[in-house]
Amino acid sequence: MPPGGGDVDPGRFFRHIFTGRVAVSAAFPAATLDAIERAVSEAEATHTGQIRVVIEASLDGPRLWADETARERAAEVFSLMRVWDTEDNNGVLIYLLMADRDVEIVADRGIHAKCGAQAWEAVCREMEQHFREGRFEEGALAGVRAVGAHLARHYPGSGVRGNELPDRPALL
Repeated sequence: MPPGGGDVDPGRFFRHIFTGRVAVSAAFPAATLDAIERAVSEAEATHTGQIRVVIEASLDGPRLWADETARERAAEVFSLMRVWDTEDNNGVLIYLLMADRDVEIVADRGIHAKCGAQAWEAVCREMEQHFREGRFEEGALAGVRAVGAHLARHYPGSGVRGNELPDRPALL
């Protein structure tokens, strides 16, 4: 039995084994990554928060064996990417696990206390709907804009503090 306590789903296992960098590159070519980077920069010009987009192709064998969820991995990535380390505790991670077509948003305590889980869940569902239709750029841009709107509402400003996190999406 896997450490996660359940049987490994064979369908999920094979999706993760066969989803790699090629799938990410097909869904998120350089022009799309450029568009996402611009959208993050534009959004951050309207508030003092920080948005970090991370796209991961798949989980490795030990993570699959442990039945790690996209949410668990997103929380780990939130820490690894230091999204929690913003001056006003208003960093937001938009995490996409391609093999599962799952979007997770992890928000630092400052902005999460103002928006709540329902707001983030609505953004995730909108992005996932675009992704199911194969519209990856539109989904990512919609997510960045929606997160940016929440940040602008609760942390308005010109973003003059400086960029605390990279705007370019990270590919894992």
